[in-house]
Amino acid sequence: MVRSLLVVPLLAAAGGGVWLARGALLRWRDLRAAETYELAGEHRPMLVRAAGAMVCGVCVTVLTLLTALGTFGALSGGRADGSAGPYGSGGPYGSAAGRFDGVEAGGARPGGGRPAAPPAQAGDAADAAVPMPSPAPVVSRFDSVGHPGGGELLQSAVPGPDGHPRNVRVWLPAQYAKDPGARFPVVVMHAATPRKTADAEVPDVFEGLASAVQSAKGKPFILVAPEAPNGTAHPCELVAAAPMAVADDAALRTTIAATFRTLPPGPAAWGTLGVEDGAPCAAAAGLARPDLYGAAAAVSGRYDAAALVRTGAEAPATGTPRLLLAAGKADSAGLDAARKLQSALRAGTGAAARAEVRISDNATDYSAERIRLRLVRQAAQYLGEALGKAS
Repeated sequence: MVRSLLVVPLLAAAGGGVWLARGALLRWRDLRAAETYELAGEHRPMLVRAAGAMVCGVCVTVLTLLTALGTFGALSGGRADGSAGPYGSGGPYGSAAGRFDGVEAGGARPGGGRPAAPPAQAGDAADAAVPMPSPAPVVSRFDSVGHPGGGELLQSAVPGPDGHPRNVRVWLPAQYAKDPGARFPVVVMHAATPRKTADAEVPDVFEGLASAVQSAKGKPFILVAPEAPNGTAHPCELVAAAPMAVADDAALRTTIAATFRTLPPGPAAWGTLGVEDGAPCAAAAGLARPDLYGAAAAVSGRYDAAALVRTGAEAPATGTPRLLLAAGKADSAGLDAARKLQSALRAGTGAAARAEVRISDNATDYSAERIRLRLVRQAAQYLGEALGKAS
């Protein structure tokens, strides 16, 4: 009985310790990567996870000793006092051992009563007490969470590069429901806040996409917004220097392609988008993976030109990056950053030098929100023109 009571907390402590230790290790690796590129990172989450893993390790050690001592005491007590009554000198735990181990040769307990169950072997008891682990399910069912911009917004949890599930939102344009036989291009929109999707930062993005289609200047596409990674306070600063940290990955592409009517992943049908703090993510993804993204649109961003030039230089030899850098007419700092990045790419090597960079600097309106809406509309038109038509 002691063994079975302690197995559950023992397994829980062991599982929690492994999970916390893995989280601390991943956080440490992210901090090392951030330090490599002189980016600031917060150490407290890593220390908290490491401390939690140590506490779980102590608990596992104590529970293991208690389980071993309890099992030894129960077995030895049953052999030494096979005739003890239900509440003999061994106490409640000793009586339990007596009921299972203290069985006479005739199969009946001393004092009469029904025969006890035959004694279980130690190996069988251990197998019965420890449940078999079940594989973590891969969630690919998307539930509707709204209808912004005349389309439908859905959400699900999809395993990320580290194996842990992360929220992914998918926006289907109105044309998706109207033409059930059509397949659509895909645009991945990057967020700049850890554990958030891009639509939480730019809630009017769907209005801009729908407006571009309604004006007959843009073509409809599916927008995918994965949750930003939780390795640094500013994921896009890290991504600009280390493009392998881009939130998009093979598991996400496979899930989206299998769940929705999309055109096959590749430069002819997939693009990337980033607005404001998410713009460096889109620029880095487009420069790092011209073999996957046919076009990238970065809106109102500030860029690390040197890091992005290195990203383009190290990109696959196949494919030509196509990049739109858009900023409001009054955003002098944004336009200056875009022009500096364009000049730096031209002077670079490899895919960076081949990059086709277009700058949009004519958006103006009476409020910052309206200007952003116009810029998103321009980005949607650019991506719709660059990617394959719905088919």
